Amino acid sequence: MGFFPEATVCSRFFGFMNSILAKKIEQGQKFLENGLRIPVTKLNVDGNVVVSLKTQARDKYSAVQLGFDKKAKARPAKSNKSAYQLLREVRMADADVLPAVGDIIKASAIFKPGDVINVTGTSKGKGYAGGVKRHGFKGGPRTHGQSDRERAPGSIGSTTTPGRVYKGKRMAGRMGHEQVMIKNLQIVSVDDKTILVSGLVPGGRNTLLMLEKANISKKFTPLYVDKPVEPTSAEASAGKEVKKEEVKSEEVQKPVEEKKVEVKINAS
Repeated sequence: MGFFPEATVCSRFFGFMNSILAKKIEQGQKFLENGLRIPVTKLNVDGNVVVSLKTQARDKYSAVQLGFDKKAKARPAKSNKSAYQLLREVRMADADVLPAVGDIIKASAIFKPGDVINVTGTSKGKGYAGGVKRHGFKGGPRTHGQSDRERAPGSIGSTTTPGRVYKGKRMAGRMGHEQVMIKNLQIVSVDDKTILVSGLVPGGRNTLLMLEKANISKKFTPLYVDKPVEPTSAEASAGKEVKKEEVKSEEVQKPVEEKKVEVKINAS
């Protein structure tokens, strides 16, 4: 359950929602029915709670604020901080249909296998990096005495006019740890607690993400499911004979019930 004690599962408004919050669990691989092997990312979507509502009359737009991943420690009584690690607003298409505060959103009511989504999250931080690693610069020549200039950025100015370095010049600096959106990832499996996405999503394990439905794939191939092999008629008949022999052996091994007989002796 969520932060609210009266949280309930609501499904009457999912047709108007297209986003949900998630947490990255792990990466792996799966096989499709056509034999193709694909990389997949497992996401945890359990615990999306409606924290507050934005209405057309009060806020001039309709939206639902979702809270995800409740903090272990309770917040102070006089604190304005939320009890959840991630808070995001999801716009609603219909202003007349809104959930109640405390309702729990289920991913299986919004997404289904074959949906195409956009995943937004924070990428992995890679620390301070140079221009070659950060922006893909080629570097300087490796001949004519340039032994110490291979990965240098080169000239950064523009002579006398304008006589300065433009803002936003691509140079060395901190790399990663920024908001990234990966588009057009396909959902291959959905249930109430987890989602399997074909491909990779931003960040490492336990990264908080936002999933937004973008489209529906017209060429969706479901995952391969290993079905049990049904026995042939000969194997089935042989199995029945074995079962009959087992039943007979059990009947032979049953102990004989002892009956007590009372004998009355008349004194004469």
